[in-house]
Amino acid sequence: MSLPPGFLDELRTRVPISQVVGRKVVWDMRKSNQAKGDMWAPCPFHQEKSASFHVDDRKGYYYCFGCHAKGDALSFVRETENVGFMEAVEILAREAGMPMPARDPVAAQRADRRSELAAVMEEAVKFFRMSLSTQAGAAARDYLARRRLDAAAQARFELGFAPDGWQGLWDTLRGKGIAENLILGAGLAKASTKGKAPYDVFRNRIMFPIRDARGRCIAFGGRAMDPNDNAKYLNSPETELFDKGRNLYNHGPAREACGKGAPLIVCEGYMDVIALVQAGFGGAVAPLGTAVTEDQLRLMWRIHDEPVIALDGDAAGTRAALRVVDLALPLLEAGKGLRFAVLPAGQDPDDLIKAEGAEAMAKVLQAARPMVDLLWAREIEGKVFDSPERKAALDKSLRAAIKRITDPSIKAHYGEDLKRLRAELFGAGRVSGEAAPGGPDFIGGSRLPFSARGRVGKGWVPPALPQPSTRASLLVAGQGDDLAEHLRQAMVMAILVAHPALIAEFETQLETVPLSDPAHDRLRTLMLRHGHDTPEEISERLLAGAGADLEKLMALPHVRTAPPVQKRNEPELARLCLAEALAKLKAERAVRAEVVDAMEDLEGLADEGVTWRLRQAAGLMHRAGHLDEVDKRASVRAPNGVELDRHELEERDALFDNIDYSRGGRGSRRS
Repeated sequence: MSLPPGFLDELRTRVPISQVVGRKVVWDMRKSNQAKGDMWAPCPFHQEKSASFHVDDRKGYYYCFGCHAKGDALSFVRETENVGFMEAVEILAREAGMPMPARDPVAAQRADRRSELAAVMEEAVKFFRMSLSTQAGAAARDYLARRRLDAAAQARFELGFAPDGWQGLWDTLRGKGIAENLILGAGLAKASTKGKAPYDVFRNRIMFPIRDARGRCIAFGGRAMDPNDNAKYLNSPETELFDKGRNLYNHGPAREACGKGAPLIVCEGYMDVIALVQAGFGGAVAPLGTAVTEDQLRLMWRIHDEPVIALDGDAAGTRAALRVVDLALPLLEAGKGLRFAVLPAGQDPDDLIKAEGAEAMAKVLQAARPMVDLLWAREIEGKVFDSPERKAALDKSLRAAIKRITDPSIKAHYGEDLKRLRAELFGAGRVSGEAAPGGPDFIGGSRLPFSARGRVGKGWVPPALPQPSTRASLLVAGQGDDLAEHLRQAMVMAILVAHPALIAEFETQLETVPLSDPAHDRLRTLMLRHGHDTPEEISERLLAGAGADLEKLMALPHVRTAPPVQKRNEPELARLCLAEALAKLKAERAVRAEVVDAMEDLEGLADEGVTWRLRQAAGLMHRAGHLDEVDKRASVRAPNGVELDRHELEERDALFDNIDYSRGGRGSRRS
C-alpha cells in the first residue's frame, strides 16, 4: 500500500518521538531536558544501567551510544512491537487520531510520478545554473555581485538564471526526451491558449531552487531582472511536489544548523535568508511568497522551540508580524513560543547586515521581544485611555485575545503579564484600587491577607509563624481541593502497594495520573518499571527501592484503615476502589481545569476584589457539589426546621472550615 504525499510527515508531526519511546523506557530526568525535547534513558534494545539512549524531539530521531541503534518513531515501533512498516504506521495513526488512507492501487503510480517530477526539477536546476554562466546571464551575474554574492555563495544556494526567451527551458528538456506532461506537471511551463507550443514560466529571472526537508528540488523562486515586470518575485505554481503553505525556503540546512544550537530566524525573502546564512546565522528560513501559515508554524516548532520572527522594519513587516501573533495564539503549547526581532525602520536583515555587519544583526536578535509584548503594543498603539469606557474597551479586547489561547497554563501567564502592563499604564505600576507597596496593607514588601488589611496600627499583632511540625503535616500539603486530591493520590498508591498484581492491569492510568508528591512519583516509577514481575517480586523491589517512602505512605491514618488496603485477600474490592479513585481524580482535575479556565478570563485583567469573590464562589460550589442531599435552591433547611438563607449558610460553612480536623471526635469533619 502506498501512502499519500505528506501523510508520514503529518504523522511524525502529530506524535512526538519522545511520547512513543516514553512508553517503553524510564527517562533519566537528571540528564534530560524536557522543555527542549532532549531526553535520555537506559536503552530498551540492550541491557545497561546508564542512560545512553538519546531521543531528540526536534529531529524526530533516537540514537543509542552503546549499541548504536537509531531510527525514527516508526522504526522504534517496528523494533519494539515486532511489526511491519504498515502495521507501525497504523499504530501511530491510531495514537495521533489520523484515519488511515484507503488502499488505492493508483497510489503507487502517483509515487512514481512524484519521483519523475523531482528528476525533471533537477534537470531544470542544471539548466538554470548553466545559463547563469553564459553571455545571456551577464546582467544577472553583475546584479549578484552588487548584492555581494560571490561564486561560492551562488554555488552554495545553486542560484541560476532563466534566459529571456519563451521556450529555452522547454526545448532543452524536450531535447533530453522528457515528456511534455512531466514538464507541465512540474510547473516549469504553461500550455498556450493560442494553439502554440507551451512556454516557459520563468523568463529573464534570477532563479532560487526551493528544496524540501529531504533535499529534493520541489519548486523555484524567480527574481525579475526587468524593473518594469509586473511581479518582482514569482514562485512556481502549486504542483504534486509543491505546496507553498507547507514548506520553507532553506528548510533542510536550517534544521541541521538549529540541531547544533543555532537560533531559527524567520525572515521574508530569499535574499534575506542568504544574507543571514552568509553572516553566520545558519538557521534562517523564509515562507514562500505568502503569509506564514499554520502548517509552516508547526514546521518551525519542529525545528526549534522558539523561532525568532525577523520581518522587515516597515509597516508591512509589522502587519505581517501581527498576523503571525493571531495565528500562533491558539497553537501555543508549553515550551513552544515565538519571539520577534524589531529591525530598524526601513531595513530588512539583508540591508542591516550590509550596512552594519553581522554584529548589528546579532544585537537585534538578542533583543527579540516575547509575543505578549507585541500583542500589548498592538492593543494600545495610537490610543488614549482617559476614560473608564476606553479602559474597559482595552480590557475587552485583551480578554478576547487571551481567550484564544487553549493551554490553561499559558493563558494564566499571559493574563499575569498583561495585568502587569495594564497596571503600569494606568497607575504607575498599580491596579486601580490596589494599595501601593509600603502602605498600610503591606509589611516587609508583602501584601497582608484580606482579613488583616486595615488593622495595622490599631493594636493588631501579626499571627505567630507555624511550627515546623505543622508545616510538615499532611494538612498543609494542600488547601481545599489540593488536600483532597493529595489524599486520593495517596490512596491510589497504597492500594497498588497492597495489591501489586493490579499494577499491570492499571498501567495506562498509572502512567498518566498526576502525582503532586515526589515520594508518590518515585513509587510510581518503580511500579511501572517492575509492574510485570510477580507480586512478590514487585513488593521486594518497592521495599528495596523506596522503603522510607513506602513506610510513610502506609502509616497515613486514612490509608492504614482503608478496607482495600487492610483486606489484602480481596483483590476484587481493591480493583473496584482503585478504578473509582482513578476516575474521581480524572474527573476532579477536569472540573477544576474548567473552573480555572473560566476564572482566568477575568483574573488576568479584573481587580483583585473580583477575583477573590470568584474564588470564594468556586469553593462554595465545589463543597456543595459533594452534598447530594442539599437542595440547589437559594435556601437550605437546617435540621431543626429553621430555614437558612445563603448568607447564613456561608457563615456556617466558614465555622466548619475552622474546625481542627486533625483531632477527630464529634467536632471533626471528613475531608
